[in-house]
Formats: sequence, C-alpha cells, structure tokens
Amino acid sequence: MNVAQSRIVALEKAEATGSTTLKSLREAAEALDCKLVYALVPIRPLDETLRKRARDKAVDQGMLLENQSLTVSQMNEEIERLTEEILVEPLRFLWEDK
Repeated sequence: MNVAQSRIVALEKAEATGSTTLKSLREAAEALDCKLVYALVPIRPLDETLRKRARDKAVDQGMLLENQSLTVSQMNEEIERLTEEILVEPLRFLWEDK
C-alpha cells in the first residue's frame, strides 16, 4: 500500500473497533487495485419493508380515530384499510413525516 506499517496496523484496529472511515477503505482498496463498494442490504424483503412502513403510518393515522368509539376490531380493520390505501400512493410518501 506504500504506507508505513503503523498505518496498516491503525487501519486494522479501526476496522476491528468499527471506526474505519470510508476514505481509509477507499485508499486501501485503491492500493490493492480494487474498487470499494459500499452498500446497504435490506434485512427483510422489500415488500415486507414497504408494508411495515405503510402500517406504521396507518397506525399513526389510526391514533386520530381513537376518540371515535371504535372497537378494537374496527380499529384494526381501519388500520388495515389505511395500510392498503397508503400502499397504492406513490412510495416516496412512505418516508415523509406526517
């Protein structure tokens, strides 16, 4: 890598402690004739992530209905209806706050 051994040790320690910077990784990759690829990988399938986010938004909206004397069953049905309604909207709205 054309750097002092102490720099390599520091890079390895930073990696072990989780404090490595993207800049350091990019420099190491270039020195090794590699390309750094940085990615976020979803834990669950995209459709599950979208449904969960839509349901969370529906629950937030459902909270506004609490004062309307709905039964638990009716509230759950309304949350499901709102979830489905949210899912047909443009997806960019899923991550907007209220």
